[in-house]
Amino acid sequence: MEAAVTIGVRVRLMLMRQRTAVSNAIRGDMAEYGLVASVGRNGLQRLIGIIADQNDERLPAVARASLVILACQLQLVNAQVLDNDRRVRATARSTDLGRRLMEVPGVGPVLASAMVASVPDPSAFKSGRDLAAWIGLVPKQNSSGGKEKLGGITKQGDRYLRQLLVVGALSVIRYAQRHGTRRPWLIYLLARRSPKVAAVALANKMARNDMGDMMSGERYREPVVTV
Repeated sequence: MEAAVTIGVRVRLMLMRQRTAVSNAIRGDMAEYGLVASVGRNGLQRLIGIIADQNDERLPAVARASLVILACQLQLVNAQVLDNDRRVRATARSTDLGRRLMEVPGVGPVLASAMVASVPDPSAFKSGRDLAAWIGLVPKQNSSGGKEKLGGITKQGDRYLRQLLVVGALSVIRYAQRHGTRRPWLIYLLARRSPKVAAVALANKMARNDMGDMMSGERYREPVVTV
């Protein structure tokens, strides 16, 4: 099962890279004709609409013929991503560990599968902090004049897993900003730091909590607010 999960995660990473490369190619080629769009899916779809419109004279026919190939490739990759994600979700939900990990706020099927695939033996790490350091989510330590200063995160280790954790943390923060949260730690953090900085700190905490779940077999417990 672990091998199957690992393959699914690796295939998803490859497909995501292909989608990014094709999307950037479309944007770059269209920009040569002064056709630009906003960042994000909607902007890209607007460019694809121009490519598909044979009557739009802003794009020469020869260029359109080549860009149609890229648009078709992007459509295929998007379909493959969705198909692979369905299998990843099914795999994550079929194991007790996957279900326990997904109980942690911000951890979905893709992140749970990536954790299982990337950390097949949690006992290799002495603590959750060691896992967070391996992922690259701990601050750099700089010593000067006998004083230690903490800088940005090291960004060493598994980049894909680190990105998924930060994205998951951002989803938790956005939900907290819109609906509130019962976590005093997160309330205090958001009051002092920008959402992006807070997301990295929360991603670190998620990695350490996930590690505890994987090691102990316990289920996630929402923090109890004391009055």
